[in-house]
Amino acid sequence: MADITVAQISKLRQQTSAGMMDCKKALTESGGDHEAAVDWLRKKGAVTAAKKSSRATSEGIISHQILPGAKAGILLEVNCETDFVGKNESFQNLCADFAQSLLEDPNADLEARRTTAVAEVGENIVIQRHARLEVEGHGAIAAYIHHGAKVGVLVQVSTGKEATAESDEFKSLLRDITLQIAAASPEAVDRTSIDPTLIAKEKEIATEQFKDKPAQAIEKIVEGKLEKHFSTVCLVDQAFVKQGDLAVKDHISATAKVLDDTITVDAFLRYQVGETGE
Repeated sequence: MADITVAQISKLRQQTSAGMMDCKKALTESGGDHEAAVDWLRKKGAVTAAKKSSRATSEGIISHQILPGAKAGILLEVNCETDFVGKNESFQNLCADFAQSLLEDPNADLEARRTTAVAEVGENIVIQRHARLEVEGHGAIAAYIHHGAKVGVLVQVSTGKEATAESDEFKSLLRDITLQIAAASPEAVDRTSIDPTLIAKEKEIATEQFKDKPAQAIEKIVEGKLEKHFSTVCLVDQAFVKQGDLAVKDHISATAKVLDDTITVDAFLRYQVGETGE
């Protein structure tokens, strides 16, 4: 049996990030052959990942990537077992790499990297969900990841002119919109984006609550209830978090007027770690 040196172990550990004892065992099992030891560790990683795949993953982070030119971006949730791993820089870099790969190729196969990562950190890792937004025409994609990376936002905004997307005023507006989405948790861009059956349900509930009122009064009450509902769930109808007496749509309109252009929020994503498991 070949003698395994500290230098061999260190080299293998540097390449694979595996533990010292795992590296020593891999080299021992492989007769000191470095490449064979790497393969041994990869196989071990696959076994380790399979064993850990049933373990709960309630922690994790939200990550994102945006292509140069800000025309396309992706939001990604990756889960792990403990907050300790979630805060680890290597795990965060891994998530960023996952996001970049999926942004460049939506069909990218990340299983080998995920399996290796499971072996390295000793926890189950799950790519929970991801989605891509892309501007068609003029405009930009913007993102915001809240402190701790537990909440992340991606927004798609269109403009009438390409030059608008390069302006400081527009970039400031994008920042405001992403912060708004993170803080106020809207469910839709505007009322036209809401499922009509949900609106009908809100009307039904309000009508039932005030069924003893005159019909004309009920109509006004229901209308008021719906407006209040829209101001809660629709992004553009929400009160602007930086200026409560101003609606988000008014802030957008004011910026558009300054830039002499049209500005439209087309879509947004808001991810919060763990919400899919609730």
